Amino acid sequence: MVIENLQQAFVEEIVHRAIQCNAIYEDRYLLGTSLARPIIARAQVLAAEKYNCEYVSHGCTGKGNDQVRFELAYAACNPALKVIAPWRMPEFITKFQGRQDLLKYAAEKNIPVSSTPKAPWSMDDNLVHCSYEAGILEDPDHSPPKELWTRTVDPLDAPDKVYQFSVHFEHGIPVKVVTEDKQEVTESVELFKLLNKIGHDNGVGRVDIVENRFIGLKSRGCYDTPGLTIARLAHIDIEGLVMDSKVRELRDQFVTQAWSRQLYNGMYFSPEREFVEVALVASQKNVTGVVRMGVYRGSAFVLGRSSDASNLYSQEDASMDSLEGFSPEDTTGFIAIQAIRLKKYGLMKRQLGQPLSES
Repeated sequence: MVIENLQQAFVEEIVHRAIQCNAIYEDRYLLGTSLARPIIARAQVLAAEKYNCEYVSHGCTGKGNDQVRFELAYAACNPALKVIAPWRMPEFITKFQGRQDLLKYAAEKNIPVSSTPKAPWSMDDNLVHCSYEAGILEDPDHSPPKELWTRTVDPLDAPDKVYQFSVHFEHGIPVKVVTEDKQEVTESVELFKLLNKIGHDNGVGRVDIVENRFIGLKSRGCYDTPGLTIARLAHIDIEGLVMDSKVRELRDQFVTQAWSRQLYNGMYFSPEREFVEVALVASQKNVTGVVRMGVYRGSAFVLGRSSDASNLYSQEDASMDSLEGFSPEDTTGFIAIQAIRLKKYGLMKRQLGQPLSES
């Protein structure tokens, strides 16, 4: 048995990048399972090489995304290794057709497992999140029971007061968290664990969705992601203060979607991910500042933000009570230029007798 602490590599190589690009899949899922797989797979390959193994193995089901993620990572890290995937072996799936067969076998052999007939769902837990799938959750209209969630307290049981803290960023990476009760953390793993605790204690980070798996099936999943939910919101907010609008537009359209899908689909060890990440890092060179935040019974929200390093916001320029540095008359020409093609389009529709609302 090989047990290694991979948390620092996980946070600094993967989680920080996810925060920098505001990674998200299908507008809801923060990729907690997807983010961890490259680190685990690479460690497996290194262990196999160290002990002169010919095979690596995983216990992923034949219907899920993780089999793809692990095996694509194995292939990229060491193409010579062979893979044992029991859930795709006829002799295995004939004997164990599903979760109930496995639970029965585990009971017969006195093998301790987390799933039970009273908690019939699977869980995948790592530093970023815990995911819950299968069993009673396969009915997408079945509400997850209160006891399912392990990484967050029920928002109704959370403290009835706002808890405040600040997240400090350098180049898009959280480098310090300071809380209202005078905690101050700068080390990468401990910082993320503190955000996890803040989210946990205040019920922040629960998501219940039906998503589209890479292999083509739809899947219902519940995800408990406290720290990353907070970090992502804080990062999005500080970008509003310090990031050029056109750089942000390109990053949102290109980098965020591409990087997120690459991680979801198991393409971390790929040339396209390396290519995208160059642009990602470049986009973050001026994302430095502090975000003051609050959490309350399932919600995280921003209270304020500041930056001494790369602030692009001017209170004087934006003020409705000042004309310093901006002439309203200039807007007349701006609007006229923007209207040229719209006038042409509107005139054409009138000539054709088309209604203005037609799409």
